[in-house]
Amino acid sequence: MPDEAPYRNFNFHVLIDGLPETGFREVVLPATRIEFVEYRVGSDPFSGTRKLPARAVTGSVVLRRGIDHDLSLWNWFKTVRDGNLDRRDVAIVLVDTERTEVRRWNVSGAWPVAYEPSALHAHGNEVVIETLELGCERVDVEI
Repeated sequence: MPDEAPYRNFNFHVLIDGLPETGFREVVLPATRIEFVEYRVGSDPFSGTRKLPARAVTGSVVLRRGIDHDLSLWNWFKTVRDGNLDRRDVAIVLVDTERTEVRRWNVSGAWPVAYEPSALHAHGNEVVIETLELGCERVDVEI
């Protein structure tokens, strides 16, 4: 019988088409919302506006990992920065304690929109983190 408790947020991996598999410290999944339009028909006795669903809007995916020798995220960002749009599909996979996939967020048409390394401190000893923000066309969820 499957575990009925909510899943923990630390068992996940990220797959980006065409890039080597790497671990991430943090993934921020995007919010998706459906905008609406308001209207009122002139002959309608109802004095308020009615609302209709409009377009769906998806936010950005944010990936954070410790900097190591791998430049693949930077190179992807640099390709787009230099004028060559390089869209890729991304899968963010949540697994349970048995390492069985329990949820998958499929991000379609993603491309880097921001790259940010963390600050360097002469007296610090923290891991240097790189953050890559991805714009995307849509996110679909599957089990």
